[in-house]
Amino acid sequence: MRQLLAAALATTALLSQPLLAHEYEHGDLHIDHPWSRAMPSVATTGAAYLIIRNSGDSADTLLSASTPAAGHTELHEHVHEDGLMKMRELPEVEIAAGEQVEFKPGGYHVMLFNLQQPLDAGTEFPLTLTFANAGEIEVNVHVEDNGGEHHGHGDHDDHHDSHDHHH
Repeated sequence: MRQLLAAALATTALLSQPLLAHEYEHGDLHIDHPWSRAMPSVATTGAAYLIIRNSGDSADTLLSASTPAAGHTELHEHVHEDGLMKMRELPEVEIAAGEQVEFKPGGYHVMLFNLQQPLDAGTEFPLTLTFANAGEIEVNVHVEDNGGEHHGHGDHDDHHDSHDHHH
């Protein structure tokens, strides 16, 4: 009986875990690769990035995000305005039915203000995403040295295959 209980608990634990280390499924929404760029320990702000896919028949809307790692969070996007790149707060981000929205550097992102912990490479922090229809989804954001992308910003290769590397 004890072995059966242990197996049942292990199965339950597995079912409540992400599909892979960086993927989360919640109803029609699929959250892929939540990450943040490592920041110097003196930094007071940071950003979180991820991909949200909506496989459902109706749109859903990301209303907010929150984390104990920051005193305050906002949904932001970068926009070109009057020849300048500006950051703008968004009240919400819609994910249309059958579409995906990518939060990435230079685009949509979750801005983290008043960091409560350093964003050190190799660490992670919880992020709760609140959607109009799906409700709250908690994901773990992985802090990465290379910024989650393998585009070789800091190396001096000839970049012929730099876009073939996937996380």
